[in-house]
Amino acid sequence: MSRIPTPETIADAPDASQPMLKAVEKQLGVAPNLFRLVSNSPAALQGYLAMSAALAKGRLPASTRERIALAVAEINGCSYCLSAHTYLGKNLAHLDDMEIAANRGGSSNDIKAAAAVHFAAKVARERGRVGETELEAVRRAGYDDAQIIEIVQHVALNLWTNYINEVAGTEVDFPVVAARRVA
Repeated sequence: MSRIPTPETIADAPDASQPMLKAVEKQLGVAPNLFRLVSNSPAALQGYLAMSAALAKGRLPASTRERIALAVAEINGCSYCLSAHTYLGKNLAHLDDMEIAANRGGSSNDIKAAAAVHFAAKVARERGRVGETELEAVRRAGYDDAQIIEIVQHVALNLWTNYINEVAGTEVDFPVVAARRVA
């Protein structure tokens, strides 16, 4: 049970959050617990949805975004996010079990994606304090400065969802995947 009350239904959420939750439900088929939890603050929900929508228009493919989310969730030990992104990785980004395992370990079986995931994991572990070596490695793999900024932004967005879920103890409403460790 969540330590911060999660509205049971969209109708139970604050009035200002209800249209946003209905849009999430239309897109995903459901309004997952994370979204309903965050709906306690319409401003926070609006910010989260806006950042997610903006980044979805970026240059990183959905598969790379899911890979980053899996790596960051594992680093932070967030079982909610691991569960959600394992489900989304399999069903939307079409990642297989071996790829998801590699992502959770901060890598990828795809050479180019491995550079992005490794960089994202380093950013998360080192709180942004990466060296020139890490920047050059991700550039050599074919990522330009705009994509590097997007990688960092995805790390930040996923840190935020990890932290919200860990603070609240959000009940997992996806097939459960437990974190292996906490950094």
